[in-house]
Amino acid sequence: VVEGGSTMTGNGNVDAQPEVLCCIGELADRLQNATITEIEFMTTAFSKGAGGTISMRVRWNEAVTVTGTPHFVINNTTDAARHQTCLYVSGSGTNELIFGKTLGAASADINANDVLNVIANPIAHNGGSTIKDKGTSTNSEITSSTAIGTAAGTLTIAA
Repeated sequence: VVEGGSTMTGNGNVDAQPEVLCCIGELADRLQNATITEIEFMTTAFSKGAGGTISMRVRWNEAVTVTGTPHFVINNTTDAARHQTCLYVSGSGTNELIFGKTLGAASADINANDVLNVIANPIAHNGGSTIKDKGTSTNSEITSSTAIGTAAGTLTIAA
């Protein structure tokens, strides 16, 4: 399912109906593992002075089940030493997983004017965590293309 108004549909109308990809079982070319279809910054503004939570949403082509705490690395284009690692927060059993990282006010982990973006393959398993296709319980693809990361845009940190 691709949400209406998403950059993946090419339709900026947030009131549009979701696009649904259907598959009939037992066909030679049926869907296999759950795959990432979209990544987006849920946080649209962040201030170093105020702190807060940086949140990411990852959409899959079908529902997935999460065990453990996978993580999502956000690239800091300003300084690689300040990449941000968001931990899994919620969404198991749905096609949308939420990852987040909370930073205190004036945190040394981030600076004003840092520019954050999403690179290809930002999700990794942490300590035996899994993300599995809910229907068949096979391991889901946790890789994504550069285009999916680019479509997420950037987040510039305010002072």
